[in-house]
Amino acid sequence: MAKTGTTTQGLRAAIERSGYYPALVAEAVEAAVGGEPIVSYLVHQETTFDANEVRRHVTVLVLTDNRFIVSHTDEQAADGTSPSPYATTSTESVKVQRIASVVLSRVVANPESYTPGTLPREVVLTIGWGAVSRLDLEPAACGDPNCEADHGYTGSSTADDLSLRVSEAGDGPDTVRQTLAFAQALSEATAAAPDAGR
Repeated sequence: MAKTGTTTQGLRAAIERSGYYPALVAEAVEAAVGGEPIVSYLVHQETTFDANEVRRHVTVLVLTDNRFIVSHTDEQAADGTSPSPYATTSTESVKVQRIASVVLSRVVANPESYTPGTLPREVVLTIGWGAVSRLDLEPAACGDPNCEADHGYTGSSTADDLSLRVSEAGDGPDTVRQTLAFAQALSEATAAAPDAGR
């Protein structure tokens, strides 16, 4: 379930509606936000299947005038380090001007008959601010198929700090709309932010 909005009360209500350890998640997010007014937020709960286990986690994204805040909470089963199940919550606060990229990928059905305003079937929001980069390498080659020389490696580096996928089938159309709205608010904020610190 994803919710987006612009008030502290709305953010707390969205966290509570997600039903995923709301007191724990709200306390972590509210501590990170502090007294700053909220421009936009998105609460996304996801259930994944890991072997024979069902695992839930929630991601909360908050945009203020100056910062982008990411909170992620996971639950863990009892293990060798803990005799009882436990949850881990982390928050990261990033100055808006540090955000280097906001990538929104849309998947649409029947693109030949696409009508502007139609909701995508799936949306992937990827946000990069330089904390995590993915490096993809492969052997370099020349155009000669008979060449046996070592041409080294070629590759690409991709900012991949956060990637959030929502789909109409799995999360519902409101979730897709809310993700689009948050992505637009974040894109506008990064466009308006000064370049200092990037």
